[in-house]
Amino acid sequence: MEYIRLFISFFKIGMFSFGGGYAMLPMIYQEVGAFGLTMKEFSDVVAISQMTPGPIAVNAATYVGYQAAGAIGSAFATFGVSLPSFILIMIISSAFDKFSSNAMVQYALEGIRPATVGMIASAIVFFANTSLIDITLIPEGFWRIFSLPSIAIFALTIVGSKYLKLGPIVMTLLGGLLGVILL
Repeated sequence: MEYIRLFISFFKIGMFSFGGGYAMLPMIYQEVGAFGLTMKEFSDVVAISQMTPGPIAVNAATYVGYQAAGAIGSAFATFGVSLPSFILIMIISSAFDKFSSNAMVQYALEGIRPATVGMIASAIVFFANTSLIDITLIPEGFWRIFSLPSIAIFALTIVGSKYLKLGPIVMTLLGGLLGVILL
């Protein structure tokens, strides 16, 4: 029964999440709560998923499925998150040329784009809450909620990515090294 729950949960994620892995993260988190993962554990899942090859949603599904129900659970979750994309791309690719100039299709795509940005922004807020601040420290003073070492790593990652043009692998490794040193 757990296998079917995993498949259905990740099928829904794959079916109703637009915009790629990061846009899917809020929905994945909402679904994986049913399998007992805390916000911190989910943040760790995403960090691990980023460090491994492949799409973040597939990696997260594989990891969560394994944590919830072993290797078979991992297979069910991974198949569940991948199947909707396969089906939808097959349908869309067969009909896109025919309908791509349709005004309604264009309006729908224009509406999906800002919704995707909103979902990515939601993922950013989620990770800021688990990585940069700790709201449980509010009673000790407003400034105590901020993790200065984490904010420094965040800022250095932006500088390294945007201005020094360091790739994601290098930035992830540097982030891990700085975490060991600073945290």
